[in-house]
Amino acid sequence: MDPSDLADVLSAVRTFVRNEVVPLEEKIDAEDAVPPEVVAACKDMGLYGFAIPEEYGGLGLSMTEEVQLAFELGWTTPALRSLFGTNNGIAGQVLVTGGTDEQRRAWLPRLASGEVTASFGLTEADAGSDPSTLSTSARRDGSDWVINGSKRYITNSPLADVIMVFARTNPDAPGNRGISTFLVPAGTPGLGIGPRDHKMGQFGAWTADVHLDDVRVPADALVGGEDGVDKGFVTAAKCLAHGRVHIAALCVGMAARLVHESVEFARTREQGGKAIASFQLIQGLIADSVTDHYAGRATVLEVARAYDAGTDRIQGPSAAKYFASEMVGRVADRAVQIHGGAGYMRGVPVERFYRDARLFRIYEGTSQIQQVIIARQALGSAARG
Repeated sequence: MDPSDLADVLSAVRTFVRNEVVPLEEKIDAEDAVPPEVVAACKDMGLYGFAIPEEYGGLGLSMTEEVQLAFELGWTTPALRSLFGTNNGIAGQVLVTGGTDEQRRAWLPRLASGEVTASFGLTEADAGSDPSTLSTSARRDGSDWVINGSKRYITNSPLADVIMVFARTNPDAPGNRGISTFLVPAGTPGLGIGPRDHKMGQFGAWTADVHLDDVRVPADALVGGEDGVDKGFVTAAKCLAHGRVHIAALCVGMAARLVHESVEFARTREQGGKAIASFQLIQGLIADSVTDHYAGRATVLEVARAYDAGTDRIQGPSAAKYFASEMVGRVADRAVQIHGGAGYMRGVPVERFYRDARLFRIYEGTSQIQQVIIARQALGSAARG
């Protein structure tokens, strides 16, 4: 994208987030829903397709451009970004990276416009960050595939129009091998969605279990066609790497908001007749958070550049996601501490962000999984003994 066009996009999103969404944060948290007018505005702004190639109706942002957008989105409730996060990220990228030309033409324009919402059906009760124990199965029956199994904590599944379902197509293949991906439209017989999960935070971002009971899909539902058989884990890994850089940038944006809230509170809250901003221990907490934010932002931008260059799409994304998700947790904790008792009260932004931030260390690969990936890339075969 032309730099001036990108600047216009970022400016428009910043204005929208701060003027339209921030005033609704408490309402979104209390009602566990994003207002329809906000959803419509996101579609009009092209946010449902920022990472989808231009030829399919998206904005086609590079990773370096995308993380700058995520910095802006992170300023407010993660529920906003979750509306369109799966379309651009782990679900949409399944088709961008592994779909056939026909599948891309059929689905990506609708994902980019927001006409269709997609979900990424990988996680199971006993297969989360490591899908090697994935038990959902798909077997051939004539020219069709029949899928059985259950998925857990699937983002946007209560409102999804299509779910990218990962299933084991070769039960004899070891570990992560023998997994394929299928496009399963909503309403397919045998596809069921459980009740919405009641989470610690990130209200307004819906997740639920997905159940597949003899779900029959045609051969062209196999992502990548016949070439996609048993290649689902490779597709998932590419999608997750993309998503990890994006999540890292989102955490940086949230850290920026938390620093802002901390600074403004310290300037206005008085204790003993003077603003607590004059207390050196408060200054120390704020200094640590400012430094954390700087480090996270620099890390994400560097990792995004390497991702765009194709020089590092494994270790860098994991390092960025690991550092930034842990970093925003520290910044949120300090923000609550700076606010004192007020920081523990519902209706105060830092209390909500404290709850919201906790999830970033878990989804799209826990911090411990990121440690394993980072170490194995650094150590090579020596890491496996």
